[in-house]
This record gives sequence, structure tokens and C-alpha cells, in this order.
Amino acid sequence: MCPTPWKYRLLEGLLSILRKLKSTPDQEVRILLLGLDNAGKTTLLKQLASEDISHITPTQGFNIKSVQSQGFKLNVWDIGGQRKIRPYWRNYFENTDILIYVIDSADRKRFEETGQELAELLDEEKLSGVPVLIFANKQDLLTAAPASEIAEGLNLHTIRDRVWQIQSCSALSGEGVQDGMNWVCKNVNAKKK
Repeated sequence: MCPTPWKYRLLEGLLSILRKLKSTPDQEVRILLLGLDNAGKTTLLKQLASEDISHITPTQGFNIKSVQSQGFKLNVWDIGGQRKIRPYWRNYFENTDILIYVIDSADRKRFEETGQELAELLDEEKLSGVPVLIFANKQDLLTAAPASEIAEGLNLHTIRDRVWQIQSCSALSGEGVQDGMNWVCKNVNAKKK
């Protein structure tokens, strides 16, 4: 039995759509993951990549992982946050699509230091206009400051030159991480259009 002409057109149309879908690679996005040492950047990155988070050591240089999310290939650059490494952060600014800044919400003694580092990043010309997601990490700890308190303390409401979001999360449990990444994908989409 021979297919009728309309069935041929239907099959050809379906094959054409499938070819386009297969030939359209995920849009690549460069994400810079920064924050002070011990903020939880690497744990967050491993959580995003669905990797084991039981044995994490301080990042002495950088880690790079690619994560698929909502039609995007997210190339995440996790750069160490030790004081001696921070001057090298600027070597990674070029072509950044999204900045994710991680704060240890339970380390109140370092809020001023982390605020200064974030302010310097926001003043960097190569990061001008780059959307920023601030993860208020370690919300699973009883001593963690809520995201609203951190936002107020860091004067985030004064940021006018870019879109930004502060997201409560626990990199350890994964809570809030996907909400933040949904914001990332939404804002990359808006930026890339």
C-alpha cells in the first residue's frame, strides 16, 4: 500500500522539524561563579551538575562545568575566592553572560568584605550590564541571615544598571538552587534576544 501525497507531505514536514531540532545546538551561555572562599560556590556547581557533594575541597584555581538547562548549555566558571586569588577574577570577565555571586549567609563577620567585593565587580567595565544573581547560600543553617536582610545590608536596591536577583538557597540540600537557575535562563533569554 502506497502512502497518499498528504501523508508524504506530513512525513516530510515532521522530518524537517526533527532535523532542525537536532541541528540546533543548545545556546551556549558563559556564567561566572564568584564569591568569597567558603561561600559554597563549588558545592553549588556540583549540585547543578548532579555530582557528589560529600567531598569538596577549597578551589585553588578554577573549575569549569557545562550544565544543560532549559535549552541552554551553561558553561559555569567557578573561580576560587581566597583573597590571594581574587585579583585574578578580572581575567575571566570577558564575554560573561551572567554573574552568579555566592554569599555565605551564616558568616555575618564577612558581610562587609563580601559587599565590597560585589561592589567592585559591579563597577567593572567588562561586567557592565551583565545580569547578576546573588545566591544567599547556607540557608539550612540556623544562623543564616535571610536574603532580604542581606539585600538591605548590601544596598542591592541601588543597583540600576542591570537586572539582579537575590535568591535564598542551600547548595547542600539543593533548596532554592533551581529557582535561581530558572531566573538565570529567563534573563539570559531576555539578554540574548
